Amino acid sequence: MSEIIPVGQWVDQSVHYLLDHDANSFDAVGKAIEGFAALVEHGLQAIPMWALMAFFIAIGLWRVGWRFAIFATCSLLLIYATGFWDQTVVTLGLTLSSTVISLVIGIPLGIWTAKSRVVQTIVRPILDLMQTMPAFVYLIPAAMLFGLGRVPGILSTVIFAMPPAVRLTSLGIKHVNREIVEAGQAFGCTPWQLLYKVQFPNALPSIMQGVNQTIMMALSMVIIASMVGAGGLGNDVLASIQRLDIGLGFESGLSVVLLAIILDRITESFGRAPGAVKAPLFSGLKHLMRVRPAVVEA
Repeated sequence: MSEIIPVGQWVDQSVHYLLDHDANSFDAVGKAIEGFAALVEHGLQAIPMWALMAFFIAIGLWRVGWRFAIFATCSLLLIYATGFWDQTVVTLGLTLSSTVISLVIGIPLGIWTAKSRVVQTIVRPILDLMQTMPAFVYLIPAAMLFGLGRVPGILSTVIFAMPPAVRLTSLGIKHVNREIVEAGQAFGCTPWQLLYKVQFPNALPSIMQGVNQTIMMALSMVIIASMVGAGGLGNDVLASIQRLDIGLGFESGLSVVLLAIILDRITESFGRAPGAVKAPLFSGLKHLMRVRPAVVEA
């Protein structure tokens, strides 16, 4: 059956054109990402097992509560007892690397989207494409451009996981109470002061929800990225499918679930003060009072 519009052929030709004419740039980007990911992964692996467990348990106790701290303790001990601790640390490193890159790009882009209708009009359909395209599709051009290993896995994960950070950052900035923004302007805030002293603190719950969703999507995509050699628990999940090994699939999948729950509860808690009721209005006014009026400065 002939195609009326050969979109797939155009995309394939574009990727091959990039490979033929700009391979050095991709090599440089790949080396930078590989170096960053290796630094994160080796840093986590250098931490003793008990110290990393203690860190997550202490954060859980501080931010969520003693019940969650008990759950985190049992979960981490179960991961260690089933023999998947090393793979879990690798998966955590890949997830953190992908999340950091996603947030470094996504949060500023979300702020820009909230400030400019033109940017929003351009970015919104791109985000729709990034979120709805099947995740496996991202692995193909990433592997072609960067080979096999961590780099294509991280890049495909960034593409898949970044949209929530952009959308929820933009949503949070746009839904800041208009009265607070007007008060900040009346106090003589510059646009930059208005952003980081008024709008950003009030939008923090929405932004942290975006961070939370980015981490969850990154974790799910990192498992799929094992198909291009990313490593971690995804290798065990993939091996269980190839061998039809139900036990291996359940154990590795359980480790993914427990890690996801721990990361989800901890990151979700950072959208609010521990044990406190969310009060974005008073938070914004507190930051607002720290801004000196422009008249006084003049």
